[in-house]
Amino acid sequence: MAELATKTISTAVTDNFTDAATLEGYFNLSISGTFTGTVTVQRTYDGTNWHDVDDFNAPTESVGFDPEYRQYRVGVKAGGLSSGSVTVRLGTEDREIH
Repeated sequence: MAELATKTISTAVTDNFTDAATLEGYFNLSISGTFTGTVTVQRTYDGTNWHDVDDFNAPTESVGFDPEYRQYRVGVKAGGLSSGSVTVRLGTEDREIH
């Protein structure tokens, strides 16, 4: 069974992301909760500098694809959540998250 990167974030705790997940191929993104704000998906090439890939302002179920091993994380930047709480999940069925 594959591991998952999951985190629940509330307005009291922003600038909060899942642990880095090394992914290749198709992966799942789940954003749920009742919230007002922006959830950001980020990718890094060097393990240090994170770059925004996509933003979401509502719950969603999405599938991403990356042909190479890269590290991803998902969460809320500082000041990015003005009300409510959000649960984010980043995972894959094909390959374990490293």
